[in-house]
Amino acid sequence: MANPLYDALFGAHAGKDTVFLHLPDGGTLTHGAFVAMAAQFAHVIADAGLEPGDRLAVQIEKSPQALAVYAACAQTGVIFLPLNTAYTASEVDYFLGNSGAKLMLCDGAMRPALAEIADRHGAALMVLNGDGTGGFAQRAALSPEVFETVDRTPGDMAAFLYTSGTTGRSKGAMLTQENLLSNAHVLAEAWRFTGDDVLLHALPIFHTHGLFVATNIALLSGAALIFLPKFDLDQVIARLPEATTMMGVPTFYTRLLEDARFDQALTRHMRLFVSGSAPLLSETHRAFEDRTGHRILERYGMTETNMNCSNPYEGDRRAGTVGMPLPGVEAKVCDAEGAELPRGEIGTLEVRGPNVFKGYWQMPEKTAEELRADGFFITGDLAKQGEDGYVTIVGRGKDLIISGGYNIYPKEVELALDDQPGVQESAVVGAPHPDFGESVVAVIVPEPGAQIDLDAVKAQVAEGLARFKQPRHYAVAEALPRNTMGKVQKNVLREEFKSVFVG
Repeated sequence: MANPLYDALFGAHAGKDTVFLHLPDGGTLTHGAFVAMAAQFAHVIADAGLEPGDRLAVQIEKSPQALAVYAACAQTGVIFLPLNTAYTASEVDYFLGNSGAKLMLCDGAMRPALAEIADRHGAALMVLNGDGTGGFAQRAALSPEVFETVDRTPGDMAAFLYTSGTTGRSKGAMLTQENLLSNAHVLAEAWRFTGDDVLLHALPIFHTHGLFVATNIALLSGAALIFLPKFDLDQVIARLPEATTMMGVPTFYTRLLEDARFDQALTRHMRLFVSGSAPLLSETHRAFEDRTGHRILERYGMTETNMNCSNPYEGDRRAGTVGMPLPGVEAKVCDAEGAELPRGEIGTLEVRGPNVFKGYWQMPEKTAEELRADGFFITGDLAKQGEDGYVTIVGRGKDLIISGGYNIYPKEVELALDDQPGVQESAVVGAPHPDFGESVVAVIVPEPGAQIDLDAVKAQVAEGLARFKQPRHYAVAEALPRNTMGKVQKNVLREEFKSVFVG
């Protein structure tokens, strides 16, 4: 047998002295050294008692070591569970309990807050800091640089990614080796990646975009990464001349366009800019082309599916669309019953292919609701498809807010607000934001006779929710708009607050 994911992405590079990572300090890490580091990490994981199919949760800063943990999980057959570094301890509590992770890696600064939580859930807790130090790394340094790769099949699970639900319960999307590897093959070919490419990587690696799109493509093709901890405008502009490609969220491109240093001369050697994780405004698309001569390639994916659609590498990259279904991916626009609608009509987008996930961890009813028996996944996004195949996302059937590429479900924020003293009820909607695509607006209804202390509410919410989920605009109202059935009319609120961030 073999281990398809590990063999293709990591094992193929064992012993090679080609550069894999260009580091922020100007140093480099070869493919061979990275694979050896991952093998050492695999020994520590195995020595901790984890077996194939067990879960390893990580909430650690972006670093070569953090990426090597992903490789080590693939080599040991352990399921990789990356968590947003902005999550609070109370949020991590749910993920550890729901996933049943046997081991969690965290930053040393978070250990005091997570120790009791990990112990309560029966998970071992080890430290791996952003600078590569910590107990996990110390144990790894004493381990061999070769590890016997565990056999796995394409259908075995490789990763969990949690995505929020409208009920407030996060769902663990189960991604198989085939899900990840098939998508990497398709994207590498569609976007013409080779070993000569250097990808500027300023995305987080706890998210599909930075991990399973950017990193997997680079590993599969043998390309190098300029591995930046985060998007820093000065760093990106300084390192851009070394790159041939870049992937980012719309915020990256709007911020680059605000800087006069970003011009055609700076980008003349680039062959590709890719945008995703949030809608790219047509105005940004046009401004980018006017400034640089490059047309951004926009694509469309989800946590549960990786990438589904892409504008073409060669051909018409249409602003406002996400292009056509990728090879091997079927997409159709359907009515509520799942019947396909004629081209040009708006309905719910459904997709099917080897990229579509296996289901939600320990949620068979939710899986059945969103994953049809014939393999089509109901995305919840409202879309239309032209006669020529181009897909346009026109809205969402759910109330999902996408801010800076991160998914935010209003129910989770509303629950936090409703718990505050003096709050009778609340409603949360997204409003257009020039940098983040959307941002969070909270409308609060006080209890009769109560006075809301918004500063106190903000402080309490900040303790329980990651920063990207926290409302950026608060409003106090006497009542929420409702229809005759008593349902809150969020469309009315979205209309009322549509200009709070854009003027």
